[in-house]
Amino acid sequence: MCYDISFSSDIESIHTLLPNLKIDEQIRINYQMSDHIIGHSYSELPIILDNPHTGEKHLSLFEWGVIPHYTKDPKEFQKMRPNWLNIRSERILGDSKSYWHQIRKNRCLFPVTGTYEHRAIPGWKKKVPYFIKPKAQDLFFLPGLWAYWTKKDSEGTVVDMRKTFAFCTTDANSVMKYIHNDGPNKWRMPLFLPFDLSQRWVEPDLGDAGMQEVLDYSIPSEDLEYTPTYTIRSPKGREDNKRKFEYYEWPNLPALEEMQPDN
Repeated sequence: MCYDISFSSDIESIHTLLPNLKIDEQIRINYQMSDHIIGHSYSELPIILDNPHTGEKHLSLFEWGVIPHYTKDPKEFQKMRPNWLNIRSERILGDSKSYWHQIRKNRCLFPVTGTYEHRAIPGWKKKVPYFIKPKAQDLFFLPGLWAYWTKKDSEGTVVDMRKTFAFCTTDANSVMKYIHNDGPNKWRMPLFLPFDLSQRWVEPDLGDAGMQEVLDYSIPSEDLEYTPTYTIRSPKGREDNKRKFEYYEWPNLPALEEMQPDN
């Protein structure tokens, strides 16, 4: 699954694409640290969601990694939380017993400038990370779902609240199968959407049929950029001083269709 993203843009770029977007004043982002954000940090990140009272779209900070509302203690849930960073899109409508089906009306968009995925190569100790984005979008929006976790006192007053979200993944297209080619969740990719389809996701009157049309979309392989980069999870910077998402030339890197792990 996708646990690594990049947000190397700024809030103003989102506002340029969505001029009517209301932006919460408390949003602060350290852009110097946003070339690579790992899901397991459960960071507060900006997402776009609909305000049911005004019909306006808001940009607000939510924690990446859903905490279901029925959770008794978030600290005890922490060991399970990595499984709640991503959503298998097939379960939102296809599994009526799933939590994702229950909260399917809590739709949101996650603005990013790229995602990372790691490719396994037989005989190599380290996997090779790739920076991936739609060719036509330097800033794009991944569809997801949000959830509130609240704690109430004996009188029913909310004394603690956690605002959380996760984004959707789908079956990998032909090129992503070569990149995300290993591990228990291999052959998956984020649900990359064209701009107009991503905006449909947060239409307040979108029913299950409309949701299914969005969830069924699969970006053509030729519409994706996929750039090999230097190891992104190392605390050390790159020796060439380039940014984490920039191209890195791995010596003797085989072509994507070559040297696949045994499946």
